[in-house]
Amino acid sequence: MVLGTAELGGLYRPMTDDEAQAGLAAAWERRVRAFDTAPHYGVGLAEERLGRFLREGPREAFTVSTKVGRLLVDDPGAPDAAEGFVGTPRRRRVRDYSADGVRRSIEESLSRLGLDRVEIALVHDPEDHLPQALDEAASALSGLRDEGVIAGWGVGTNHADVAEQFVRATDADHVLVAGRYSVLDRRAERTLLPACAERGVRVLVAGVLNSGLLVDPRPGAPFDYAPAPDGLVAAARRMADACAAHGVPLRAAALQFPTRHPAVDAVVTGGARAAMVADTAAQLAVPVPDALWAELDALVPDPALLP
Repeated sequence: MVLGTAELGGLYRPMTDDEAQAGLAAAWERRVRAFDTAPHYGVGLAEERLGRFLREGPREAFTVSTKVGRLLVDDPGAPDAAEGFVGTPRRRRVRDYSADGVRRSIEESLSRLGLDRVEIALVHDPEDHLPQALDEAASALSGLRDEGVIAGWGVGTNHADVAEQFVRATDADHVLVAGRYSVLDRRAERTLLPACAERGVRVLVAGVLNSGLLVDPRPGAPFDYAPAPDGLVAAARRMADACAAHGVPLRAAALQFPTRHPAVDAVVTGGARAAMVADTAAQLAVPVPDALWAELDALVPDPALLP
């Protein structure tokens, strides 16, 4: 389990410093030692809060991944709520996938984290900047890896085809794919995961609850941050019913599903509040029988239903 830290940055609702530290402590108590963050999360707030917690522990005891592609600029006129994050510092995001921008981003992330290195750096959401990201950002990150500033690098995206371009065109070590390899949405399974397995690229899977549809599949439930189509809600409902027949919560199956694939290294979980961390750990420990996996595989919806 890798703890995602978007919530530490005030994703959708404010989080206090005390709540952030309590959530991180709850994760640490459950032997979570890997953390994924980004400048985007609360315009640096998540990195700052994570760094404040990790400075108390031995550096060799944990791993951190952060991201590049968004530089942060102090701006007293910036709102404290933007792009889904609330209660944030007065900063604005500037997209930059240049070699200089990547190096500056890593330097500034290390400063916010209070660390001398991170294990993984991911090119964050490069869909609209692919030529520069595949050229300049990739080259700069390979250089930083050679220098020992990072141990490895890759791409973090919601798009399986974008991730696959990095796998095939660069010497990336990692892929973080969000939402595209879930018990419901298996688009990454077609060609991305086989390409990663072939090239030895390690895969992190995030967004396994598909924005909440796989927590509570009801009409109006979100999928990819928008109301899910009725056909997709019905498909998720059928999966929930199959799980219930086996005494397994749907979210337990959803959280555990990606690790069945040999190319997947770990699941990045989203809830960073103490109660959610505890619930996630409990769901990951629920036994899921092989018969249920077979039923869920048979219930995968037609890809045409996916937005």
